[in-house]
Amino acid sequence: MTSEIDLTDLPKKRAGWGRFKKNPFVAFITDLLVVVVSALLLSLLIKTFLLRSFYIPSGSMEDTLLINDRIIVNELVPNMVPLEHGDVVVFRDPGLWLTDVPTPKLDTWTQVTDWFLSAFGITAPDSAQHLVKRVIGLPGDHVVCCDAGGKLQINGKSITEPYVKSGSEPSTVDFDVTVPKDSYWVMGDNRSNSWDSRFHRDLPSKGFVAKEFVAGRAFLLSWPFTRFKWLDNYPDVFASVPKP
Repeated sequence: MTSEIDLTDLPKKRAGWGRFKKNPFVAFITDLLVVVVSALLLSLLIKTFLLRSFYIPSGSMEDTLLINDRIIVNELVPNMVPLEHGDVVVFRDPGLWLTDVPTPKLDTWTQVTDWFLSAFGITAPDSAQHLVKRVIGLPGDHVVCCDAGGKLQINGKSITEPYVKSGSEPSTVDFDVTVPKDSYWVMGDNRSNSWDSRFHRDLPSKGFVAKEFVAGRAFLLSWPFTRFKWLDNYPDVFASVPKP
């Protein structure tokens, strides 16, 4: 025997289902899950293909960047967008550059923030295993220190470097190098306290940073907010440098 449907119960059932669907708590949880999942997927895409955040572990880039500053790095550089003279670049240790990795002391709020953002792939817990310097020599460039006036020369052209920390000389170490293909010559802005390309010429890398080690170009100082600014690569400084 076929059972009959009690049509009188349908309005009640529909009403009950409607109340379930319109329950504010359920709607909130649903929306929250959608937002969290979307954010995780978006952050994964950003971390993998576009942007990443690093903190500054040392004073080698003073006064442009200070210890514990936060920077945003464009990971499309240099694989899709080429590096230029003056770019601030983040790179992994090319081999024996880092002998004693510093462990900066972070306040509680910064530690909590880093822990949370690292879960989204936005911050880099391995910042201390990376270095931050300024690109002085591009592939093929002939970089010399120094001319009669104490300035660096690139391809025979002397440059005046406004980003070098006040009181520091362009370099107290003489060098004469030609940058190999797919490599870079990098120096810190705090020239008197920067363990950069000048001091690694005895290593297999000869002081150069190969393209494969570059994590990206830093373009924004994002924290602390009082120091928020775009990072300049000073194109006027290098405008008159001839091609190698």
